[in-house]
Amino acid sequence: MTGLSNTLRLVGDRPPEEILRRLALDVTTRLDGVLHGDFMGLVPGRGSEPGETRRYEAGDDVRRIDWNVTARTQYPHIRETIADRELEAWLLLDRSSRLDFGTATCEKRDLVLAAGAGIGLLVAKGGNRVGAVMLRGSETETIPPRSGRKHLLGLMSKVMNTPREDGSGAADLDAGLAEVESVARRRGLVTVISDFATPVEEWKSRLGTLAQRHTVLCAQVLDPRDLELPKVGHLRFVDPATGSMREVNTDNAGIRENYARLAAEQQTAIDSAIRGVGADHLVLRTDEDWLMALAKHVSKRRHHAGLGSGIPK
Repeated sequence: MTGLSNTLRLVGDRPPEEILRRLALDVTTRLDGVLHGDFMGLVPGRGSEPGETRRYEAGDDVRRIDWNVTARTQYPHIRETIADRELEAWLLLDRSSRLDFGTATCEKRDLVLAAGAGIGLLVAKGGNRVGAVMLRGSETETIPPRSGRKHLLGLMSKVMNTPREDGSGAADLDAGLAEVESVARRRGLVTVISDFATPVEEWKSRLGTLAQRHTVLCAQVLDPRDLELPKVGHLRFVDPATGSMREVNTDNAGIRENYARLAAEQQTAIDSAIRGVGADHLVLRTDEDWLMALAKHVSKRRHHAGLGSGIPK
């Protein structure tokens, strides 16, 4: 069990300030050991400031060749650039009641909090401004973007203190994305953290509109039970968004297989919709190390940027 998992298990049992301090410490210490240098993997664009040179590799953009260095060394070299700072980043955080569920190290709502804190801390390291839109059903609450660690911790404290309200309805992602579209006027980074469980056709178009202007990262939070049912006899399931109940015999192999098949089809549809509009798709699970998954995503994105692919529009 990692220290981060233990931190998430304390949510609800400790003051918000303590939980957020522990999360900030986890993010800082663990990511510093995985990602070296500046965390520019989430920052849109190549930037305009000249950086270091390196040997040309297959797939590099030939427009970035530094001809002076190439002439001196007799080998093709390209000039790296430093990503622009003072970015405006927005977090769309799903706080709907359907995320008040989890069967592993934490609930999905806790994972939304942790992922928001992790991404916010990464982005804020460059002096960027971070704002948030909290989504509950079709209701949204906007927190204007500001810079500084104090603002970010205050933002996450507000997210953490979002009350649980059964029957608030499923998340209206289209409404949340519309709110982000209206407030995010500068080109920047938009991170959507949700389970994306509502029908794809209800949010795909709006997500595509956002992705045309911003770099968009969709962080999907999942629990193992979202994908498969265990064989544990008769269970009564309650939908926290509507209060509706259903009894299921999980000993029935056909029911378990059908559930797993439909869940896999839903995941395929979600992934295709997100990637189809040009956004990044990151899956975070309550039974896995979400921070390592985030670090791998940032490292991979930074690598692709260096190879001249995956550049935001």
